[in-house]
Amino acid sequence: MKGTYRTTVPLDVPPDQREAFQERFDRMTGGKGRLMLFAGDQKMEHLNDDFHGEGIDPDDGDPEHLFRIASRGRIGAFATQFGLIARYAANHHDVPYVVKLNSKTHLVKPLQAEPLSRQWLAVDDVAALRDENDLDIVGVGYTVYLGSEHEAVMLTEAAQLVHRAHRLGMTAILWMYPRGRAVPVERDMHLIAGAAGAGACLGADFVKLNCPGGPDAMKGFDEVVRAAGRTGVLCSGGSHKDERAFLERLHQQIAAGAGGSATGRNIHQRPLDKAARFCDAIYAITVDGASVREAMGLLQGDPGA
Repeated sequence: MKGTYRTTVPLDVPPDQREAFQERFDRMTGGKGRLMLFAGDQKMEHLNDDFHGEGIDPDDGDPEHLFRIASRGRIGAFATQFGLIARYAANHHDVPYVVKLNSKTHLVKPLQAEPLSRQWLAVDDVAALRDENDLDIVGVGYTVYLGSEHEAVMLTEAAQLVHRAHRLGMTAILWMYPRGRAVPVERDMHLIAGAAGAGACLGADFVKLNCPGGPDAMKGFDEVVRAAGRTGVLCSGGSHKDERAFLERLHQQIAAGAGGSATGRNIHQRPLDKAARFCDAIYAITVDGASVREAMGLLQGDPGA
């Protein structure tokens, strides 16, 4: 493994919030600096496509399936929308949450209209939900579509969101996705590195990226890690994959310097017990530096394998 990513508390975190920021960051990352993010924001982004159909456990149709997994599995944080947290967190009180503050559906395609996803609520609303209910809300999230003709709107909102989150002692994660008619190849490694650097310029603590797949996926990944600097790179898990193949790719990403992982469909489309064990396996590689063999043992219920 390359050197463990560690945060430097950003200077826009006020002195009276720096200890709280560091505590939340360490809790998210198990004190190792790498984040295992369970991404559950697809209920809006992909509507019901990811939650119903062939090969998807029927329980996945119920939003609480996500919360049950987050309660049972080993995770760094669970990212989902404010409304779901307000509805379900009372029954899943100890889950560490990241509140996703913008989302859009996939119905409008880039050829029809350039992507635009505006902020729904203020960061202060998140802090109020946290404080009034004693919830473990550790951060906020926001998606920027670089290359969209509306990118200036999202860049401005993202910068303000990151700054306000830091003022309130919370971390900020930016989903940085090149997308729109100006972007011919969304997963070009050089462009992904640019997106990582843009996230760093916005002050993000972590950037979630759609990293290239395939046998040569890690070729050039050093450019991405260098471009992100002190901002941790989270590689998106993508579509449903064979468990061993998924864990092998994840291990390669962490070994190459990724600051963590962000996984949604590959976790929540499974039955609860298996989804929770898959969380354990992903966490073991991402945070603990476990081998693929060790992670497969956790997945199969044999940690000594």
